[in-house]
Amino acid sequence: MIDITLENFQAELIEGSMNQPVLLDIWAEWCGPCKQLGPVLEKLEVEYGGRFTLAKLDADKVPQISQQLSQMFGVRSIPFCVMFKDGQPVDGFVGALPPEQVRAFLDKHVPGADELEAQEQEESAQAALAEGDTEGALEKLQHAVATDPSNDDTRFDYIKLLLQEGRLDDAKVAFAPVIAKTSLVRRFDSLQRWMDALDFAKPVSGTAPAMADVDARIVANKRDFEARFARARLLMAGERWTDAMDELLDILMRDKSWNEDLARKTYIAILDIIEPPKVKVADGQIPPDDPTVASYRRRLSSVVLS
Repeated sequence: MIDITLENFQAELIEGSMNQPVLLDIWAEWCGPCKQLGPVLEKLEVEYGGRFTLAKLDADKVPQISQQLSQMFGVRSIPFCVMFKDGQPVDGFVGALPPEQVRAFLDKHVPGADELEAQEQEESAQAALAEGDTEGALEKLQHAVATDPSNDDTRFDYIKLLLQEGRLDDAKVAFAPVIAKTSLVRRFDSLQRWMDALDFAKPVSGTAPAMADVDARIVANKRDFEARFARARLLMAGERWTDAMDELLDILMRDKSWNEDLARKTYIAILDIIEPPKVKVADGQIPPDDPTVASYRRRLSSVVLS
């Protein structure tokens, strides 16, 4: 629990809520309902095990902040509680609510225990990858997905790593629960296009076109977009990402909307696949862009907008 003052308001409430939700309890010594609500909030902070921070602000000692928030929400009484997330006040309630109602309010804004555990596993997995421990990273990502199946970012990272390790069948199993979301979640669509390219390069039946044959078709006809797209898919299967994007750019420079934007959509899929996780930076700073991703984004914009 934190007592909010004018001096620590920015650091503890605004910046603090960038890392986890902060519930601000605005109270006063003379307020009976405030004294009823206070112990309830303190018990819930312990019960939630650090998933949110409880901050308290004495309305009589720091009227500047309490009045500003009251005006913002149109509230004229206390106790008044405001939830801060990502540096902003996002919701609030007035009065000494019973514990079950406060708990329902918190559950709208506070991550669940499973979600937090999955986030920790994801961070550990990225650390393992940075140290070259691919198997350890896979185990942690698998655990994170099992713990929080709704975390699309973690599932993307897990499937991507499986594909990078050549475990296509395992990747398809991990992808199956979200296959219906490919039209809604772009990065899932990107994974699907990668898996389609792998199947194209190594079909269950028949044979894939040889690169030499595809190259010969392109030499004979530079506008043979089917051949160019086949070449791009073979390059994707071999994880020759920039070569694949160069091939797709050749299609786009000649026909921007070929085959219902297939070349552009596949190009964007590759950008999703090769973009590394964002590095953590100090508050207020912007993580640096990967130079390859940034360069190829600019090239796509230049071609599409020309």
